[in-house]
Amino acid sequence: MLKRTPHLHWRRHAISHIRPGSIRFRPSPSNRSYARVWSFLRSSRTYASISAAELQFGQPLHETHPHLLEPGELTPGITAQEYAHRRSRLANRLPKNAIAIVAAADVKYRASGVFYEYRQDSNFFYLTGFNEPGALAIIINDGSGDNHLFHLYVREKDPKIELWEGARSGTQAAMDVFNADETGDIERIKELILPILSETTEIYTDIRSLTPAGSSISRYLYGSETQSEIQKVIKEHKVRPLRPILNELRTFKSESEVVNLRQAGRASGRAFTDSMRQHFTTEKDLSSFLQYQFQVNGCSGSAFVPVVGGGRNALSIHYTRNDDILRDGELVLVDGGGEYGGYISDITRTWPVNGKFSGPQRDLYAAVLNVHRSCVALSRESAGLSLDRLHGIAEQSLKDQLQQLNFDVSGDAIRTLFPHHLGHYVGLDVHDCAGYPRNVILKAGQCITIEPGLYVPDDERWPEHFRGIGIRIEDSVCVGDENPIVLTTEAVKEIDDIEALRP
Repeated sequence: MLKRTPHLHWRRHAISHIRPGSIRFRPSPSNRSYARVWSFLRSSRTYASISAAELQFGQPLHETHPHLLEPGELTPGITAQEYAHRRSRLANRLPKNAIAIVAAADVKYRASGVFYEYRQDSNFFYLTGFNEPGALAIIINDGSGDNHLFHLYVREKDPKIELWEGARSGTQAAMDVFNADETGDIERIKELILPILSETTEIYTDIRSLTPAGSSISRYLYGSETQSEIQKVIKEHKVRPLRPILNELRTFKSESEVVNLRQAGRASGRAFTDSMRQHFTTEKDLSSFLQYQFQVNGCSGSAFVPVVGGGRNALSIHYTRNDDILRDGELVLVDGGGEYGGYISDITRTWPVNGKFSGPQRDLYAAVLNVHRSCVALSRESAGLSLDRLHGIAEQSLKDQLQQLNFDVSGDAIRTLFPHHLGHYVGLDVHDCAGYPRNVILKAGQCITIEPGLYVPDDERWPEHFRGIGIRIEDSVCVGDENPIVLTTEAVKEIDDIEALRP
């Protein structure tokens, strides 16, 4: 049986008494072990009041970035308590004495020494709130009911490396800030993990079945002297995929998560509406303005590379070159969204480059908008529908709309004109909870997109005045009991509203 190592368990609410320019650590009624924080600071200072500028962690905290996080939050909008609750929920899904192992994302490079902006693995982030590479989390069902054991192995602080790469949080903060029960230097993970693997009953993980590979975690785990020993221990246990369990947890959003998604949606929607007000001559200019507005309105950046397709470029669902001219008399389709606290927004709007719809553009747009409205209204638990069933309703509704516009919708025509699915789950990822089925009945608390579209190829089968037009209208929506919550309502979509932006 796995044993819990006794220690004082600190909650970061201890850091709650702040005066201008300093941070003062004091005990609180709910925290009897603030002495660990005191000890943490005394390692470099001999008094308990320290300038916020002198605190160095690998990510923003309320104590260092009060303009980004509220007291008690570990990441924007999400408290340390909520992260602990998530780990407890996961542990309760595991058999007694089973463990879940989750690895941080690696830094990715576009060239030698030139790295891409870092983004944490979503499952790791969901469970820990820890936003650095080179880390491994182990969550253990210790058989104590609602409790669990949380091990977090991270890169130790190293002034020489931090001079180049920026601050690390280190092992002490893994316990004092991120509430790990046990920690250690990730460089020593080979010796630290063997006792854990030996005592567990089952292993749940998605780290390539814990076999040697090219990731940094594999490099930490395996070496010539311990590889065979670790492999031997692993082969003695059942190794099961972790993703299905985490998908079940992540697909239902907490109130705090919905607030974050709404924050991202509000900021992103305003950016879209501001973009519609402007006159752009190139896709690149529109894309740059949109992404800048995401940040101006409060997002940390773009959730994904936006689609800015003018004219026929809109016929490519994931067109991201964004290097063409925007031509008077054509439409531009824009698919994008900002990110807030790790949570994303996904919006698509289509509008006239010159601000006014032509007759055919107006007719086709109205057809998509009618279907969009009806599918959003059905995004509620009481409707008893799945995403797949909603997609079928959208297909039939689009066929009905197109018949009124003299389209030939026989055979598989709708699959040509509407080639993608109506929606997907959204959350920490654009296509959230990869692998979670779209044929299950939607429940309150799930967040999805509704994005019908029509893309008319240059083909004699279709009415000539509609050829080359691509239109998609997409909102992020939170499923409610009786009514949906549109998370991206600030992005205008009614024809009159769009045209009124440029009188």
